[in-house]
Amino acid sequence: MTTDEAPRGVGREHDEPRVVLGVVAAPGPAFDLARQHLGDQSFATGLGTRLAGAEWEVELVENRLVTPPADDGEIVAAARELMLTRGWDVVLGVTDLPLHERRRPVLAHASPLHGVAVISIPALGPRGRGRRLNDIAAELLARLLGQDAGAADGELTRRVRELGTDTEPGASAFTARVLTGNLRLITGMVRANQPWRLTLRLSRALAAAAAAGVFALITSDIWRMADTFGAVRSTLAMIGSIIAIAATLVIGAELWERAPGRRMREQVALFNIATVATVLIGVGAFYLALFGLAVLAAAFLVVPSGFADALGHPVGIGDYLELAWLTCSLATVGGALGAGLEDDDTVREAAYARHSDAGAE
Repeated sequence: MTTDEAPRGVGREHDEPRVVLGVVAAPGPAFDLARQHLGDQSFATGLGTRLAGAEWEVELVENRLVTPPADDGEIVAAARELMLTRGWDVVLGVTDLPLHERRRPVLAHASPLHGVAVISIPALGPRGRGRRLNDIAAELLARLLGQDAGAADGELTRRVRELGTDTEPGASAFTARVLTGNLRLITGMVRANQPWRLTLRLSRALAAAAAAGVFALITSDIWRMADTFGAVRSTLAMIGSIIAIAATLVIGAELWERAPGRRMREQVALFNIATVATVLIGVGAFYLALFGLAVLAAAFLVVPSGFADALGHPVGIGDYLELAWLTCSLATVGGALGAGLEDDDTVREAAYARHSDAGAE
């Protein structure tokens, strides 16, 4: 256990796997409670028993992380930044600020995507605080490692062992190993982020997409283009538009992370894979919703006689579907322009749904 400020997790070599847990506690009662119940060797030994596969090491740091008032999302972001700086494998924040979910107080918050858990000291109650803190901390760490995603004991042990082992060189092979070896964990991360709700929180992107879609539908040149595009070009346009808005969100809001050291590569790779998957699924859901709206709008706004005159042949349902398909792709590109105008904090909040794991008693 250490309270100094020098990074310890980066660049170290161990014969046996070792998981470094950073415990960041707010000054005052929160730090005193964390030092007494989380900073001693017995807590690390208990983690080694419950989460077997590696030796656990606890580093205790006194740091408020954020300036009140602040929500749990800001605490998680600050804790993750400190985790990457110091080279920890996972981080547990112990805060003296109350946490809320939909205006209801909660005891703890866990974000497997970020590798961060936060416990609110005020919600522990007046009695048995130390024991509850110890038990909840161990439970949250198990969830960060994928236990709530249905991982078996063997899978959890493998995850702990990999987390505590320095990664091998070789980017492509490493990324493939992270993806295949942690597929269940990544799936759980993405599901917890609720990616299908992503675009509902991006008002500027939605407005830009709607404007681009209406403009495309009333343009006869778009009608003729849709008629001659064909399935291959339409598919490429769809893929390109989805990639455009996804890249705008990931790059523009700085959702892509870089590992500060080799030890953090797997943690950061998991984060980036889950982030990209979350955004792509969210944008895909956005595309499907736009396609449905484009079909309805085309049916009501595009008069069959004028449509047929523009194309030079009788029109049917297939022609309307082709028009809606191309219109949807163009509207999605317009959504990418709108996404570039979104506030970075808004995009991050949309990409990472908050998830409370314990309710206050």
